[in-house]
Amino acid sequence: MNAIKDFFGYIANQLSTIRLNDIIDILAVSVLLYYLIKFVKNRRAGKLAVGILLLLAILGISTFFELNVIAYMLKNVVQVGLLAVFIIFQPEIRSMLEEVGNESVKNLNLRDATDATQTKKTIETLCDTARDLSATKTGALIVIERGTKLGDTIKTGVTINADVNTFLLKNIFFNKAPLHDGAVIIRDNRIYACGCFLPLSYNTNIIRNVGTRHRAAIGMSENSDALVLVVSEETGNISIAESGELTRDYTYEALLERLEKELIGEEKPTRKLKLPKFWEGDK
Repeated sequence: MNAIKDFFGYIANQLSTIRLNDIIDILAVSVLLYYLIKFVKNRRAGKLAVGILLLLAILGISTFFELNVIAYMLKNVVQVGLLAVFIIFQPEIRSMLEEVGNESVKNLNLRDATDATQTKKTIETLCDTARDLSATKTGALIVIERGTKLGDTIKTGVTINADVNTFLLKNIFFNKAPLHDGAVIIRDNRIYACGCFLPLSYNTNIIRNVGTRHRAAIGMSENSDALVLVVSEETGNISIAESGELTRDYTYEALLERLEKELIGEEKPTRKLKLPKFWEGDK
């Protein structure tokens, strides 16, 4: 009984010494670990993380049992290896930092009721376009920009800055049109650019029966928070890529529901926050 009292007394004594700085420190480490785990999950960096943990475990064991040669070698491997990790996985690390930055300011990107109404009209137009293109098996690739700005991607295409219009989109993706193989970028509810080139995904876990267009959609979603709409030229199937994941076989109703959920969600009318001006196969 005394042992239990001593135990709880020890716990209470330790809790009484916790300061505000300690709480902030714990929260910061928790957030860092959350994003680190989220980063390595479903990416090739996951296997790398397992390898690093294994090396650290062997290093700890060799140090504990005073296996000096192994410990010396592993310490040098770890020191050089950390630099190599940053070089080899630069694209993934950049993607993680962009994702962190986007989520941290997501709540600052407030929209008013007018924006939500315009977004809903854009969504309906995109769904109408996808349905028509699917019926004629006309391939399409539409990128909806969100928090991450796609200026580098826009530079690879042609800027048009036009209203979102079904007839215009169908003309762009007509298989005899000069820009039909590229992607359309939707920015601020407008067709901002077309004929854009997207980065391909090299994820080895992607299903085998998708072609270049779908890999480009997945690659774009891996490198940004954009929502990418794809219409297959071979099957007419409608797909959406987001965060490196491809979901397929959308009907008109399912597509409308998904886009409204992702682009409008449960937003309530709010005032805009103005910030100061101081950033092969299936074709």
